[in-house]
Amino acid sequence: MLNFRDDATAFRNFISAHQNRVYNLVLKMVQYVHDAEEITQDVFVDVYRKPEAFRGEATITTWLYRIAMNKCIDHLRKKQRQNRRFLSAFFSPATDDVHTEPSHSMHPGVLAEDREKLSILFKALNQLPPNQHMSWVLSEMENLSYKEISEIMHVSVSSVESLLFRARTNLKKILSRMYKEEKL
Repeated sequence: MLNFRDDATAFRNFISAHQNRVYNLVLKMVQYVHDAEEITQDVFVDVYRKPEAFRGEATITTWLYRIAMNKCIDHLRKKQRQNRRFLSAFFSPATDDVHTEPSHSMHPGVLAEDREKLSILFKALNQLPPNQHMSWVLSEMENLSYKEISEIMHVSVSSVESLLFRARTNLKKILSRMYKEEKL
């Protein structure tokens, strides 16, 4: 349905129309500006290479979100594997690495007094399984309906409800544990 190979202007217009939404969603999932930029670029490279993958079964936005979420999950899983392998690095002193802390200050709409709360929330979200993390972000941060989330994640609406229930339950446990540890 989409064909950009013969019309570079159409592809630039397509990117302009959808780039900010995809980037903001990806940033909410991966929390690092550099990673979000790379993943967003990868999404549009995939769209350019395989425009026939859009079959019109969902909206273009839903289709783009699905591609972006799959790339985010791959990224987060890869990062988890790396973290497990290099756990000892966690206990060593911090370096000047750009990726030491998420760049929330560059996240759209974040006010200075909310940065600490947002940082805590993202740390808790990172402890969720990727599918719970994704469902929570799509629901609570993107305000998508259960139906839209089910289309993006390729699961039933009842599965979305279950994922969100588990995500909220797990977040409550994680956050309460984090606040208890903070008070000690």
